Amino acid sequence: MEKAKEKLGLILQYFGDFTEPQLQQFAALDELYTDWNSKINVISRKDIDSLYLNHVLHSLTIAAFVEFKPGMEIIDIGTGGGFPGIPLAIFFPEVQFHLVDSINKKLKVVAGVAEAIGLKNVTTQHTRVEEIKNRKFDFAVSRAVAPLRSLLQWSNPLVRKGHDLEHANGLICLKGGDLAAEISETKARPHVVSIYDIFPEEYFQEKFLLHVTR
Repeated sequence: MEKAKEKLGLILQYFGDFTEPQLQQFAALDELYTDWNSKINVISRKDIDSLYLNHVLHSLTIAAFVEFKPGMEIIDIGTGGGFPGIPLAIFFPEVQFHLVDSINKKLKVVAGVAEAIGLKNVTTQHTRVEEIKNRKFDFAVSRAVAPLRSLLQWSNPLVRKGHDLEHANGLICLKGGDLAAEISETKARPHVVSIYDIFPEEYFQEKFLLHVTR
């Protein structure tokens, strides 16, 4: 736990005002993901030692971009091992997060981590996101899951329209590399933010947050 608290220094460089329970939850992620990853591989072996930079802080880019309101409902499309959903659920304890993936064993990790740290605002669903019907969310979030065209096709039917925040309801996704062609084929006009401008860490060069309004 002490080692994890040291690694938390990276998070605390950019965010303050966490409650003690939140700090404990963030600190617990190191040991929990290391243990789960030894049984079910949801994070690459080379990445597990950089959990807080490559996964937790990366996920929290969304929290640096938008302040979700209490009571909002957010769907995490293709959550994998729980990113960005788990860090965001810790950050926004009064917001509901629905973490969806088509691979059930990954959701076993998500549920195990959420239970271990006492997250009450996380639900999971084993399904393909396009099969979700009769549910609406305020935002869809995703991290490096699929081309933007697919993410928009999946998220648009699930996101209710709303403009009561600085950033209107829609899709917020984390992506890397040259996105020009991927954006062009969608005909969308996303707001593109360089993550390196938010967190000036070498790892975030050529990584971006995209927000597409519903």
